Amino acid sequence: MSRFESTDPCTGAVLWQGAAGDVAAAVAAARQALPGWATSRLADRVAVARAFQAIVTARADAFARLIASETGKPLWETRTEVASVAAKVDISITAQAERAGMRSGEVGGVRQVLRHKPHGVLAVLGPYNFPAHLPNGHIVPALLAGNTVVFKPSELTPAVADFMADCWAAAGLPAGVLNIVQGGGDTGRDLAAADIDGLLFTGSAHVGAALARQFADTPGRILALEMGGNNPLIIWDLADAALDAAAALIVQSAYLSAGQRCTCARRLIVRDGAHAPLLDRVTALLDRIIVGAPFDDPQPFMGPVIANRAADGLVAGADTLVARGARTLRPLTRRDPGLPFLLPALYDVTGVSGLPDAELFGPVLQLTRVADWDAAIAAANATRFGLSAGLIGGDAALYDRLWTASRAGVVNWNRPTNGAASNAPFGGIGLSGNHRPSAYYAADYAAWPVASLEADSPDATITTGLGA
Repeated sequence: MSRFESTDPCTGAVLWQGAAGDVAAAVAAARQALPGWATSRLADRVAVARAFQAIVTARADAFARLIASETGKPLWETRTEVASVAAKVDISITAQAERAGMRSGEVGGVRQVLRHKPHGVLAVLGPYNFPAHLPNGHIVPALLAGNTVVFKPSELTPAVADFMADCWAAAGLPAGVLNIVQGGGDTGRDLAAADIDGLLFTGSAHVGAALARQFADTPGRILALEMGGNNPLIIWDLADAALDAAAALIVQSAYLSAGQRCTCARRLIVRDGAHAPLLDRVTALLDRIIVGAPFDDPQPFMGPVIANRAADGLVAGADTLVARGARTLRPLTRRDPGLPFLLPALYDVTGVSGLPDAELFGPVLQLTRVADWDAAIAAANATRFGLSAGLIGGDAALYDRLWTASRAGVVNWNRPTNGAASNAPFGGIGLSGNHRPSAYYAADYAAWPVASLEADSPDATITTGLGA
């Protein structure tokens, strides 16, 4: 059985060591636990979820510090992640009642009832950028619906997954209802091919497309894909008094979490000739951004990207932009050759042909200058992805034009592209998702509806079409 380890990206220190998990054993445990959990009372499942919420809140500081150590994200940011893990419980309970609860009525004098059933054993594949919050967004709704779960976290963040599983165990979740199986890509492929009833995925478009192909021959299994984005942010008709705020929104959109959010702005679209004052403010902010380790004082705005391999890939991607003709406004600089700290980068790609429609999952923003609004919309939609989009400036009528024309599941106005409400659906189209949005709508894919017409006793006659 192969062994692997996770390390602190800021220091290289080993944080976790262990062996790849046994997929068959984990799925078998989930299958064995399913009947008892699926037939338990919803109130009992809710009670366990609330106990988990209380334990996460009580252990919040240790939880946040572990996430910071394993991902390199600043402590201020990982504290918000832990808060989101706890808040997800209340949101999921409400969503379960609203979107997957029991409904009854009457049609033509006959009782009509809608109920929901769990799928069974669900696999969850989690990412490294939000190693607790994002898989938790699948796990809580799945458990509330009565499913059992096999969770494979990113091989880069196994310690966070173990911590979260321990919180569930302390909350009284029965053995076998949630099973952690550690491992890399091979383990994930084995899990996707195992005796499961569905898979809930958060990660790259490349892996999501491979899962879609793998599931093509088994339409009876649910597959929910939450993938990345090549997200546009349009700046238009901006008043001079709003330039500073717009610059702050751009920086937040592009560089939060060192650009490692699927909703980060990747492409900045501005009116040619009106861009210089705005860019002056954006570059001034970039030059002030503190890049550092999670526990530094003062706190950094950005930590490192997750690993040296990720940093190498981002540098190669930025080099490709320059080789094809992009003009460097701020280079993607590696602060330390041995560690994955990157300084925020900005490239003007106006007029550059053959740009890859790819998600550079890091602190890289590409600027495109356009002549008019139609060209801005065309540039925004020139992608196979469709996760988030935004407008800064303009008025309500202009925003309505963006909303109507855009191809994205999250569309914001005068807010960062990576701002999303947990009590709303979250997801995209194209290479960003398969029309199964998560967050509040996770209740939809965690259970399946059963419609019934019911009567307390049989009552029927045939009045037409019978011979004497």
